[in-house]
Amino acid sequence: MPDSDILHVHYEVEDVDDGGGEEEEEEEEDDDDDEETDESEETVEGHAEEGVDYVPEVLQSPRASQTGTTGSAQARVSFWVEEELDKRRRTEGGEASSSQNEWNRNENDDMICSICMDAWTNYGEHHICCLPCGHLYGMSCINRWLQQRKNAGKCPQCNRKCSTKDVRKLFAPRIVAADGESQKRIKSLEATCASLEKKDANWCRKEVEWKKRETDLQLKLQELSERTNYLEHLLEDSQRKPVLANLDCTFQGKSVSEHNFGLRFSSQVSSCSFILKKELMVDGARLIDVDASNQIVLVARRQSGFGGTHVLTKISLMSPYEREDIGIPFCTNAVRDLHISPAARNLVLFSSLGKKLAILSMESNHIILDYDLPEAAWSCSWDQNSSHHVYAGLKNGLLVMFDMRQTVGPLKILQGLTNNPIHTIHSLSSYSTVSNDKSILSASAYGICQWNFDALEEGPFLIPETNQGVCTSLAYCSSRDELVASYRPKVGMSNEIVYSQPSPSPSHTTGHRVDGCHVAFKKEDHHQFSKLGSAYANIDAIRLPKSTIIDLQGCNSLFVSADAVMGDLILQELPSFRSVQHLKVHKHPVRDVKYSYGFDRGLLSCLSDDILHLFCTKGS
Repeated sequence: MPDSDILHVHYEVEDVDDGGGEEEEEEEEDDDDDEETDESEETVEGHAEEGVDYVPEVLQSPRASQTGTTGSAQARVSFWVEEELDKRRRTEGGEASSSQNEWNRNENDDMICSICMDAWTNYGEHHICCLPCGHLYGMSCINRWLQQRKNAGKCPQCNRKCSTKDVRKLFAPRIVAADGESQKRIKSLEATCASLEKKDANWCRKEVEWKKRETDLQLKLQELSERTNYLEHLLEDSQRKPVLANLDCTFQGKSVSEHNFGLRFSSQVSSCSFILKKELMVDGARLIDVDASNQIVLVARRQSGFGGTHVLTKISLMSPYEREDIGIPFCTNAVRDLHISPAARNLVLFSSLGKKLAILSMESNHIILDYDLPEAAWSCSWDQNSSHHVYAGLKNGLLVMFDMRQTVGPLKILQGLTNNPIHTIHSLSSYSTVSNDKSILSASAYGICQWNFDALEEGPFLIPETNQGVCTSLAYCSSRDELVASYRPKVGMSNEIVYSQPSPSPSHTTGHRVDGCHVAFKKEDHHQFSKLGSAYANIDAIRLPKSTIIDLQGCNSLFVSADAVMGDLILQELPSFRSVQHLKVHKHPVRDVKYSYGFDRGLLSCLSDDILHLFCTKGS
């Protein structure tokens, strides 16, 4: 039978104190009462085990038989029976479940009533209360105890006289007597818990940092793996072509020597069929240049928002296409032209409308050299034959030459044929010049001019048949000495040019687009250029479009430009201007076009509005 079904009855037998007894006689009576209580408990427990409801009878001691069965012993027995029945009623009535009233007596002696040996509560009949002596009981238990004795009531524990009027309720959820050592132990444990919680928080924070670092390292590992694959392909390519030192290549429409790691377009991809590889959103982009050897695109752009600053942004051509903004001085204003050095790939030359010509290091992301100009710079170029010389074309038609080893000022300033802004500059390769003179091709609205520095006749010299209208663009291929100039008609000028390719539609003007032409030339002698062919073209009536030439080994070169009507990027074979391929771009206008070679493939980069299109040759 469960322990909860055993009825424990504790009682004591003592005579009512008539005031005449002696202390010695009371002690004997207490001893007799204890013996009778023990016998009564055994009898009650025995019957409880048999499963019957039992109300104990009063066992009369010899002294009790002399004073009668109506004495205090019978009263105490009846009190304990009533107390046990009351406890059962509280349990059966839902006041507290048996699971809630099961207590570990050894551990919870300070939270139980010493009369009924049950936990007191902070509500109901068994509410915790105390006597003047300080002992704690359940309200129902102590009231019943004192009512049984009327004027002779005493505290069950210390026998101090008291009555029901002396009972005081206590309002506390728990009352436990705790010694000083326990308090110290509790405080020590609390401090230990706080320390462990702090350490746990630190470890959690470190775990987050480690996971973030692990992610960064994985991305870096992926990037390095792609970089390694690229270098392996580059090494294989250089080993297959040991004559690299004797070859020049076309890089972004310019000639570069063997340190550029570039080649003419290989015969394996001589068909020059491009497919779209990637599209990247670049807000506020205006110009681009490509470093094929390091797989980086450099973009000059203006950050979004009112009063957005001008920055240069490096974009990796390898996944995940990471970006890094490089701040430039506020006084620089908008960048007008931008070129990565063919000799030192970590240097960038750019000209700006803030009358500045600057050289920036992509390793430190800082400007290492800048020059003040008398006017806003519209164009700039590296010297293909000397890594120390740079050039700037100004808004007022001046051409300025600088030596990077001298920071005081320009080496030379030459006045142009007109005051029209020089919008394009190309450095001629060494085998195109006489006596290694430093020669420059420039383009302005007036036409195309050749400048010769360190020569008896410096120029400028207008190239014949290049003053056919308003020159808006100039593309140059140094390996073949071919150039293509784009024109739109002057105001009131009749178009008398004979095209090698007829116009696909009647001559007209549509919005900001006008009928224009592309004219191809080839350099024959020091100052001699021969015309190769021409073709009709849809030219932007306002902007200065960009174009480039792709040099194909063993095949005719290709001219790349944007059609202002269709909005496509058109590849045309030179010198016939036969259309080879049309590449779709999603936004207009086309702001810049650059071609580069690396990783055993050709890469054509096109910036249309704020989208950078990357086209690769098929099979690469």
